[in-house]
Amino acid sequence: METQGASVVITHHVLDGKEAEYEKWLEHIVPLTKHSEGFIDHQIVRPIPHLTFIYTVIIRFDTIENLKKWMESDDRKKLIEKANPLFRKNDNYKIRSGLDFLFETENQAKVPVRWKQFLVTWSAIYPLSLLVPLVLLPFLRLLKVPANHYSDGLLISGCIVFLMVFVVMPNYTKLIRKWLFK
Repeated sequence: METQGASVVITHHVLDGKEAEYEKWLEHIVPLTKHSEGFIDHQIVRPIPHLTFIYTVIIRFDTIENLKKWMESDDRKKLIEKANPLFRKNDNYKIRSGLDFLFETENQAKVPVRWKQFLVTWSAIYPLSLLVPLVLLPFLRLLKVPANHYSDGLLISGCIVFLMVFVVMPNYTKLIRKWLFK
């Protein structure tokens, strides 16, 4: 498990009108996170204004050990204490190795076996890898974005990952839940 990397998915339910303060708070915690041992990358999914209020932060580290060190560090604890008045609910997070968080459902704490994760991920990525370029590339050319292998690949892979994490896998894992967790 230690060599597969680790992800933490953090959800912060921010109070109405406190979004600007929360964004300033992010400006303090993000640089500290980036300088933690084993940090790989992070992504912040911001809420839709006037519709949702949940910020989702996904942070990846090289090992579960390094991720736990950061999550339990005094620096993080102090910053979370400072941000607590901005939250509807307490700081909530789940640590997972590799891509386990893609297979997590609200009512299911168990993670499926790796071979099932492989098959499910592959069966979801394959059609996306065929369809996304068919839709995205003509749209980019319509917008007069010049063809470039690297930027096209960056946009296509970004769309596929976004769809996998936020659209496909949550619904797909619910659909095949019985087989996946059997």
